[in-house]
Amino acid sequence: MLNANTYVTSQKGIGGTIRNQYEDFYVEEIPEIVPEGEGPNVYVWIEKLGRTTLDVALDIARDLHISRKRMGFAGMKDKKALTRQWICIANMDSEEQFKQVENLDIYKTDFLKIVRGRKKLRMGQLKGNKFKILVRDLDDIEKSADIANEVLKELESTGVPNYFGWQRFGKPRTITHLVGEALVENNLEKAVGVYIGNPQDDESSDNQKARQAFDDGNLEESLKLMGKGMRYEKMMIKELIRDSKRGELTDKSYMNALHALPKPLQRMFVHAYQSYLFNEAVSNRVEMGINKYVEGDIVIDPEEHIVRDKNPEEFQELIETFQASPTCPLYGTKVPFAGGIVGEMEENILKKYNITKDDFEVPKMPRLGSHGLRRAMRFKVWDTSAIPTEDGVLCEFSISKGSYATAVLREVMKKDVI
Repeated sequence: MLNANTYVTSQKGIGGTIRNQYEDFYVEEIPEIVPEGEGPNVYVWIEKLGRTTLDVALDIARDLHISRKRMGFAGMKDKKALTRQWICIANMDSEEQFKQVENLDIYKTDFLKIVRGRKKLRMGQLKGNKFKILVRDLDDIEKSADIANEVLKELESTGVPNYFGWQRFGKPRTITHLVGEALVENNLEKAVGVYIGNPQDDESSDNQKARQAFDDGNLEESLKLMGKGMRYEKMMIKELIRDSKRGELTDKSYMNALHALPKPLQRMFVHAYQSYLFNEAVSNRVEMGINKYVEGDIVIDPEEHIVRDKNPEEFQELIETFQASPTCPLYGTKVPFAGGIVGEMEENILKKYNITKDDFEVPKMPRLGSHGLRRAMRFKVWDTSAIPTEDGVLCEFSISKGSYATAVLREVMKKDVI
């Protein structure tokens, strides 16, 4: 996992591979809101394969001829997976509109339930996710299952390092955090260039040509070369071509290009850079003890409220029983640092990258800036099991929202997990 450098379990790990088939990686949302069966909004319990949540939402909006702003979902589920989750379409109160939803045929997406709901669905309104993940290519499946169960039971006791997974940064094209870094540097031209241009060897040759044409300043040629997979790049470059016809491209032009993207994607850039730095802070803090209180820690409860006025022994008891966890910073303009050696470590990370908290204001695009916050440096995993099958070890577990299953698998497999 990008910028994640520390393990907390001592077992050798089972190795193996995941996502040999998308169906090997199953994710099911544990919803916070269950639609009541009546109301002005339409909820769809979807099962999608090999697609992002945002792509499915955009397709639904396109086929219904409505604004994408009326589409709501609680979380972005994996693309390289078989996933189930709710998607909400706001303000569809007529029977005719309900039937329009029933008649939709969305690529690689099944509608398992369609019901009405009173409330709109917003990002973050879920309890967590259940996973069933098949690990293949193992030398000894039975032994691997035993090791996996040992690791999973230990993680149930200590918690799992709360690393952000590759989905946050993009794979194979890992540039989301680099766009965020450019925004934190207040360089909009660089941010757009990193996203549209910047060809990489692990892309198709056609995509590389399109990106190289952009880097060479040939905007029209770049657009012509862009394939179906470059949906968002097309949105951006069309804005740049429109502005270029009025004269030289300016910061306003690059701002318009970024604004052409769906808002959830715009917000991902700085978040991804924060996540990159957070992973480094977690790596350093985990070395001090994942389930240990260290003097100066800022500790939060499961509702993310700061826990105050406890002595070290009381903090330790809360941590051991998962009533609280130490935190690391998602860096931003107002995020507080911890005290003692923990705070010193956190400040040193900013010095290493030659940035300050104020840089996260992103003055040219302040809506993409961030105040930052403290995030738990570990998460709880429950209902764990590892079952030997003909094809490999089937790992099952549930984790809280905002955490990554690959952080669990990384401990089981002891290798980089995508």
